[in-house]
Amino acid sequence: MPEQLYGIRHHGPGSARAVVAALAEQRPDILLVEGPPEADELLRWVADERLEPPVALLGYATDDPRRAGFWPFAVFSPEWQAIRWAVAHDVPVRFFDLPYAYRLAEPDDAPGVEAGAGTDAPEAEAGAGTDVPQPRRPVDPIGELAAAAGYDDPERWWEDVVEHRGAPAFPAIAEAMAAIRDGVPDDPDDLLREAHMRTVLRQVRRSHDNIAVVCGAWHVPALTRKVPASADTALLKGRRKAKVTFTWVPWTYGRLASWQGYAAGVRSPGWYHHLFTSENEVVARWLVAAAGVLRDEGVPASSAHVIEAARLAETLATMRGRPLAGLTELTDASGAVLCEGDPLRLELIGRRLVVGERLGGVPEDMPAVPLARDLATQQRSLRLKPEALERPLDLDLRRDNDLARSRLLHRLRVLGVPWGESDRRGRSSGTFREQWRLRWQPEFAVRLVEASAYGTTVVSAATGAVATAARDADSLAEVTALVEVCLLADLPDAYPPVLRSLDTRAALDADVAHLMAAIPPLVRTLRYGDVRRSELGGLAEVTTGLLARVRAGLPAAVVGLADQAARELRGHLDEVHAAVNLLDEGAREPWLDTLASLADREDLHGLLAGRLVRLLHDAGRLERAEVRRRMGLPLTTGVAPADGAAWVEGFLGGGGLLLVHDDALLSLVDEWLTGIPADSFTEVLPLLRRTFGSFAAGERRSIGDRVAHRGQPVHRAPAAGLDHDRATAVLPTLGILLGREIH
Repeated sequence: MPEQLYGIRHHGPGSARAVVAALAEQRPDILLVEGPPEADELLRWVADERLEPPVALLGYATDDPRRAGFWPFAVFSPEWQAIRWAVAHDVPVRFFDLPYAYRLAEPDDAPGVEAGAGTDAPEAEAGAGTDVPQPRRPVDPIGELAAAAGYDDPERWWEDVVEHRGAPAFPAIAEAMAAIRDGVPDDPDDLLREAHMRTVLRQVRRSHDNIAVVCGAWHVPALTRKVPASADTALLKGRRKAKVTFTWVPWTYGRLASWQGYAAGVRSPGWYHHLFTSENEVVARWLVAAAGVLRDEGVPASSAHVIEAARLAETLATMRGRPLAGLTELTDASGAVLCEGDPLRLELIGRRLVVGERLGGVPEDMPAVPLARDLATQQRSLRLKPEALERPLDLDLRRDNDLARSRLLHRLRVLGVPWGESDRRGRSSGTFREQWRLRWQPEFAVRLVEASAYGTTVVSAATGAVATAARDADSLAEVTALVEVCLLADLPDAYPPVLRSLDTRAALDADVAHLMAAIPPLVRTLRYGDVRRSELGGLAEVTTGLLARVRAGLPAAVVGLADQAARELRGHLDEVHAAVNLLDEGAREPWLDTLASLADREDLHGLLAGRLVRLLHDAGRLERAEVRRRMGLPLTTGVAPADGAAWVEGFLGGGGLLLVHDDALLSLVDEWLTGIPADSFTEVLPLLRRTFGSFAAGERRSIGDRVAHRGQPVHRAPAAGLDHDRATAVLPTLGILLGREIH
């Protein structure tokens, strides 16, 4: 049988069936498939049942893994089915597209080297950090054919002509593509690729007579065109080649969809999977699955709903002149009957079925970088299976397995692999529980290859990444954040370089605000390190030194501040004060002494003066009588209302319980407010709204009650009687939680 070229649509189930049928009839001696020839050695894995689509070939520059590309395959991809047929029938199979090494070796702006995926081509999809440019193909061939046939939707035309009518006529498709290509300019990338394809074909013809070629239909006219070998050789001559590496990686249907930016993708991969895997009763099976999706979410969907939806879908297909009900009809019927017009339910069906978040799988012994192997081993050991659908994960850090899971997720984040997103970032280190949202993305495979430069295991790579970040950090805050990273990810070997960098930058940084910003994360690490059973080394000494420098620098830092600078410094004061309260008495008392010395100064901004008085009162350093005296100073007639409002904002910011429980203090504020002149009240109103608006609703209500009944007792409903026996029963448990005996 002469050479046969099968022009297909990539990721088309109708094309996949037709190719398999055609190959079974032709029985070729060799099969050529459009794809990167460097991956030929990986084709044998297609016979392994553990290689479960959707999967993708990952190719990357060996010396720079950030330059990478993907070649995705689904179970309904014609190339995948053709390769499986060849492997199952012992037919030699090889890829014959332009080597990826040529594309990586050329500069980005060189003509004819773009590796973008056209609408009809399955080239490399650009992943995160890849160097694969966008396609330049001048037309969408399927769109052109659909428009010529009077369709406004290319996907609907393809379903009617190919998917619903059985095997496509390959000669007719090739003729249509030739007509389209005759009227548009050629893409330089296509010319280069097709020159290489023709060169490979000439070589194969010397040793084989019965050849089968599976490629995008767009390329068929070029491969049948009579072009001198010398012309192709001249076009390919002098091209440089980079060293590349290939492997198989899992893929998802979400990333196979065209709306994700993958130009060779399809709009509804889940629907195409259903078309390919359902031999009969396509409509009924789809609607049963849609009803199952709704039932899983607690939405009632009976068999009567399914029957009525099937009837409506078939009726719509007849009215629209379609051979069978397609996705459009099924969507309309599902929305009207199963979803009862609810767009959210229909969106759920679209996400779960039309697109489908199926994640493929690869064998454990698949060639991969050591870092990826180590991660796979830990995933199995910790029973954390990568999944395409987002799922919650609740961890109890008192359990060894959950603690190990937490450390793994934090280490991967260090490596730029955010498999887990924390629901309580910034606070999880202080509790025994962590909440995560897990979702695996295919591009993580590239990031693992990139991270391999730091180490061959997850812990060694994360340690290397943190040490490098500490060395390259530009500010004290960046290094301080790395200290918490070391705690969360349990990277004891990263502490020495991080602490050295922290000590160096703290010594060079004279900005008190920067030093204050560094203290809270360090204190949290010291306070909660035992929860995660981490070794903290000399962190306490570094923290103590920073706190001493802050105490020494504060007197000069609080002088001559504008409103915005005073507000920022107040925030730092609050954070450092809360952090120091977590330390022992040896650190708290000197800190309070510093605040007390600052509070006595007369050159303070009102916002800071009020805040210092509040902090000292809460710490028990100032009695209420002294607080009233100090508040009365800025709330007198001779002080500008704006200055008094700033003092009140600093004192009351964050809570108004003091006004609820101290009638004298409330009276002082009330008298000051009512005495503000009308022409000044507008000026201080924004400050007052900001202050009192931050109070809890119950605090505002209580303050309002007291102001409304000034001089009179506020009558409230009597509290229910206390059951002493029931209260005593909880004391032993409460004592265990607090770590002390309670009487």
